[in-house]
Amino acid sequence: MTQEQYLPLAGRCAIVTGAGRGIGRSIALALAEAGAAVGVTARSAEELEQLVSEIKAKGHESLAVCCDVTDPEQVRSMAQTLRAGLGGVDILVNNAGNAGSHKFVDHPDELWHRMLAINLTSVYYVCKALTPTFIEQRGGRIINIASIASRVGDRYIAAYTASKHGVLGLTRALAAELLPYNVTVNAICPGYVDTPMTDGNVRNMMTLTGKSEEQVRDFLAKTSPQKRLIAPEEVAGLAVYLAQDIAKGITGQAINLDGGGVMS
Repeated sequence: MTQEQYLPLAGRCAIVTGAGRGIGRSIALALAEAGAAVGVTARSAEELEQLVSEIKAKGHESLAVCCDVTDPEQVRSMAQTLRAGLGGVDILVNNAGNAGSHKFVDHPDELWHRMLAINLTSVYYVCKALTPTFIEQRGGRIINIASIASRVGDRYIAAYTASKHGVLGLTRALAAELLPYNVTVNAICPGYVDTPMTDGNVRNMMTLTGKSEEQVRDFLAKTSPQKRLIAPEEVAGLAVYLAQDIAKGITGQAINLDGGGVMS
């Protein structure tokens, strides 16, 4: 077998947002293992340094830039630095996000604005910064990490659900607009994933409902017919597939990864 068969993303450059932990970290590692040079960004310098060291220790190229993706100036600087440092960009994974929950009655306005800023507006800023490169080179992959909440609604997560529905709408609009340039745009819609962000959700739901940690985790697991949380590596594997040439016919899609909870 050739090196390209072993490393399907050899020679490609990828940028992953929210890469410090959880899903983003798993995606960055998986893209590197597939042969891509990986630029990573998040707000925590310490987490990024650890990730880059791990990637480089495995013999792969990586570069980190700290960035708050809700700040358009920081996003423009981050995109320019990573693009120059990597020698280009072929794959963009918008993973940065956060979750918050509250009953809609007396819902804090701050929570609403924060959810839209980190989960939706950040995707807009990063895509806006890097799309001209994809158009100029007439090719690229944009993969947005959405949520099963992009497909359905649920109690206590009005702001989160609205933001993730917005990500799906933006994904479809960009897919249509970038189609002539050989740029695919897709969304991955996971159910509850076993990550630090879900740990935070558990603590918040314990406060809201008065239930124990075990009861809340059992409830979250049972939202999947498979009665389990999704592993970050499952999301990473799907992202790597969508980044490959073999997935060039897939665009404008929302791919559910929730153990069969939403079948569409």
